[in-house]
Amino acid sequence: MAGASKSRQRKRAEPRSRRTNRKGPAAGGPSEQLEPGIRLQKLLAQAGIASRRAAEQLITAGRVRVNDRVVTRLGTRVQHRDRVVVDGRELRAERLVYLLMNKPDGVVCSAEGRFDARNRPTVLSLLRGVEGRVYPVGRLDYHSRGALILTNDGELTDLLTHPRHHVPKTYHVKLQGQLDAAVLEHLLAGVRLEDGSMTAPLGELSVVRETKTNTWLQMTLHEGKNQQIRRMGEAIGHSVLKIIRVAIADLTIEGLEDGHYRRLGEAEVAGLRLAAGEPRQPRRGSSRASEGPRQAEGSRQPETHRSSGRRAVRGARKTGGNTRRVGGRSGGPRTRSPG
Repeated sequence: MAGASKSRQRKRAEPRSRRTNRKGPAAGGPSEQLEPGIRLQKLLAQAGIASRRAAEQLITAGRVRVNDRVVTRLGTRVQHRDRVVVDGRELRAERLVYLLMNKPDGVVCSAEGRFDARNRPTVLSLLRGVEGRVYPVGRLDYHSRGALILTNDGELTDLLTHPRHHVPKTYHVKLQGQLDAAVLEHLLAGVRLEDGSMTAPLGELSVVRETKTNTWLQMTLHEGKNQQIRRMGEAIGHSVLKIIRVAIADLTIEGLEDGHYRRLGEAEVAGLRLAAGEPRQPRRGSSRASEGPRQAEGSRQPETHRSSGRRAVRGARKTGGNTRRVGGRSGGPRTRSPG
């Protein structure tokens, strides 16, 4: 009995660090016990497997293995030497690609393939000679046109699409009828949609052209509800006739014809991160510096692309000093108007 008491006393006196370090890391598991490493969900996003949030779902669903062991705990850290497998396929570093496209009318904003289930062309059908698998960041309606980023960088995708980052997107919008000052102020401050939700105040609202039958507006949004601009038009009693996204943060489609695209340079990618509140340099492995615009998939547009809306752009006068800003706010990029 006395011997057992002395043993307990020796154990209590033993330094805590000596006791806790006896077991070491589990054999074959992630090496997070030895080095900080990188969070597993971040690694999956960087590799273009999925966005950060979707990567978290893959992990908790038990679809990710590290060194032959299933990992379901979020925040698990891995090292470059660890073997990561997702759904039976080993993760291999993929060169990061960043593209800016001027999406034309009559094309689906989808990554499900070159054509969707209804046999309509997707934005992927416009790409030619692009290495790796890329997907569109966010969405533009089938009949909406303009700036669209395509990439295989899941982390950047999450930064640009998550509501908390408030990345500005600027549109030229053609509405039916004339809008008086009260309606414009209402639109600027936020409107109630048909489902009862309120839109956030616009970052900028300007009248860039008016006729007796319609009005062109430039507006900057910091959120992206489904079909938001069309629903805002319905809420104020003016149907939306055309939507052209002219800028994402400071990236504009200036110089890009409908259906053409170009690669983004490192400084432009860094600018997108800055707009999302993360002032970081682009990671190594990104695609080469900005190139000139490219024709998408051959020299001739598919039949469904012909009514791309460029006639409306040519027909709309440059407003110059006639642009009328609503509410005195500023912040939208300087673009030709409309389109």
